[in-house]
Amino acid sequence: MTGSAKGPSVLIAGTGFGGIGTAIELKRAGFSDFTILESAAGPGGVWRDNTYPGAACDIPSPLYSYSFEPNPRWPKRFSHQPDILAYLRGVITKYGLEPHIRYGAEVTEAVFDDGVWRVATKSGDTYTADVFVPAVGQLSRPVLPTIPGRDRFAGAAFHSARWDHDVDLRGKRVAVIGTGASAVQFVPEVRKHADRVTVFQRTPPYVMAKSDPTYRGWQHWLFEHLPPTQLLGRLRIFLLAEYATYAMTRHPVLAKMFELRTAQLRRRHIEDPELRAKLKPSYPLGCKRILFTNDYLPALAQPNVDVETARISEITEKGVRTEDGVEHEADVIVYGTGFAATDFLGRIEVRGLGGRTLEDAWSGGARAYLGISVPGFPNLFCVYGPNTNLGAGSIIYMLERQARYIRQAVERLARPEVSTLDVLPEVEQRYDDEVQARLGRSVWSACTSWYRQADGRVTTNWPGLVTEYDRRTKRFDVADYRVA
Repeated sequence: MTGSAKGPSVLIAGTGFGGIGTAIELKRAGFSDFTILESAAGPGGVWRDNTYPGAACDIPSPLYSYSFEPNPRWPKRFSHQPDILAYLRGVITKYGLEPHIRYGAEVTEAVFDDGVWRVATKSGDTYTADVFVPAVGQLSRPVLPTIPGRDRFAGAAFHSARWDHDVDLRGKRVAVIGTGASAVQFVPEVRKHADRVTVFQRTPPYVMAKSDPTYRGWQHWLFEHLPPTQLLGRLRIFLLAEYATYAMTRHPVLAKMFELRTAQLRRRHIEDPELRAKLKPSYPLGCKRILFTNDYLPALAQPNVDVETARISEITEKGVRTEDGVEHEADVIVYGTGFAATDFLGRIEVRGLGGRTLEDAWSGGARAYLGISVPGFPNLFCVYGPNTNLGAGSIIYMLERQARYIRQAVERLARPEVSTLDVLPEVEQRYDDEVQARLGRSVWSACTSWYRQADGRVTTNWPGLVTEYDRRTKRFDVADYRVA
């Protein structure tokens, strides 16, 4: 693969919303010399991998979809995994991307050599391109906790993102470790079939109710024939998310309104004062991800569910032992313990100018100009890179802006006098200083969460409104780059 009259050649890694959105942006601009490498046998990213019971998006579908491709046929406001995956597959088909995708092509190495990127896959194939776009996401690599004895457990055990559907949970004692965004969705479903569910909670999440109606036939007709009706719903959700972000980043006192609503929800669903006390967060709202669910708190109040707050000391052959010496016997352990969110490119070894690795460049924490460009790594443009995650709102909005910026970079590279673009170190440094200073004043620096590294640096989240990010990425400024 090399550049052609149709423009620079581009390699994209990943077929989630970020990779597919970037490919569509390039194709709509007239670029066709691009290939998408996907490690799995099918597209979808997290929406392919997360098939646990109750898997759904916690952002309403009118906003959690491409702005240029609204779907008037969403079954519900908060769509479930199969519907989101079907939507993404439909988009791939509509925009003719299948011929560009290479499945079973897990990228292991990308090296900038002699002005081009040489990308190797686990299967031994090598691809060469002018531009490399890693779009592997922040939430694609499950993390299992380093609990002593984890391998000793005699029963079935798996991470929620790798759900083992061959394990029958009916009548079983199920231990759930973790209370994050996945757990609040699968615990209510597991409880319906299991004999007993024990939820091991380290930190209680803030839980808010969600308005999740099923769309009726007349609504589908309206959305299809009068698109502004769906657009208005999208706008309302967008503005609410911007308000929440404003509260978390600039005026925490405004977040008190949301905090009072979460307390009201606990009082409504949890009658037992002891259990209610266990579920009350002791950190500022928004410091960890706020979870939207209507059935998690009612599920915890059921007689076959226990919430255990004593810290886990070890996994035994029979179950989970806590620090108080109690062994909680279990037939199945489900880990809802999240992802390696700060390990941005996962197992891909990336080498730039002079053979320097991205791991070395990011030894103090991942960083990139606009979350996209890294000094010393010419023609590499990240999608969903450092400091582009959101505490509220739809990540697809951010991905579309990144795709637009990358498309402009490719247009610049299509000029005969330009072969490489390498962001200037001083530009990236100024940007990083600003972002980290703002994050240091935000709620995301107030507690330990997957947003932060162990040293306190926030490497995941964007510190402002998404409209600001839209403005700052609207125009590719070549003055920010060393051009060769």
